[in-house]
Amino acid sequence: MLPVELSPRLILNVVDVVFVVLIAYSVYSLIRGTRAVQLLKGLLVLAALTGIAHWLRLTLLSWILEKIWTVAFVAVVIIFQPEIRRMLEKLGRGAPLLRAIGAGEGEQAVGQVAAAVAELARTRTGALIAFERETGLREFAEGGILLDALVSRELLLTIFEPHTALHDGAVIIRDDRVVAAGCFLPLAAQKVLPSHLGSRHRAAVGLSELTDALVVVVSEETGTVSLVADGKLEPAGEPDKLVAVLSERLRDKRKIWGRGDRRRKGGAT
Repeated sequence: MLPVELSPRLILNVVDVVFVVLIAYSVYSLIRGTRAVQLLKGLLVLAALTGIAHWLRLTLLSWILEKIWTVAFVAVVIIFQPEIRRMLEKLGRGAPLLRAIGAGEGEQAVGQVAAAVAELARTRTGALIAFERETGLREFAEGGILLDALVSRELLLTIFEPHTALHDGAVIIRDDRVVAAGCFLPLAAQKVLPSHLGSRHRAAVGLSELTDALVVVVSEETGTVSLVADGKLEPAGEPDKLVAVLSERLRDKRKIWGRGDRRRKGGAT
């Protein structure tokens, strides 16, 4: 058994190390797969050089590195503003321990969306549907036509009818309601996307880079259905399986303590 006088200090040291490891892992998880990873490597190299310069008492090199650190902090904020914003938004949405699986909220909307997407894919009609989650999409909804209508297969098919004025824009859905249609979304910041992807796919990826929205895209050229989240695009599989996929994705990202608050605060309209 450890001496009594050492036990409290040892426990505090262990807790300290655990918190640092958790924070470091969380930050790495948030920036993994982004340009910020290369930034982190550069900062580590710079930190190593600074430590060596101080240890060897290299006065001139230490002075130069200190000036570089001053400039680097300002440059990082300016150059990596999108990545920093995305990371802070994810931190604001909470850690995985704060998330809980929802209890069927929006299930009816998912079924209606899946039915509409199946028909749109069959007829090769382009569509872009964004599900709001923890991050409000108000700024994007206000750029379109506000509807506040119950989600239905018929409504979605009408909106994306090629000869309608709202066809080229995105539909934003919160819970079981279509908040707005004809919305314009930011295009992807990613420089490398497959050449066959059009503006709908680029807009879906762009929105998912800035928010935690789950976006469904129907290709006008091929009729394929894709899901986009966290800046990543992946095939959704057969349209008739979309209900299960959407339900799982939406439940996994919904917080119990976030649902009612978002409605009361008017999160996206």
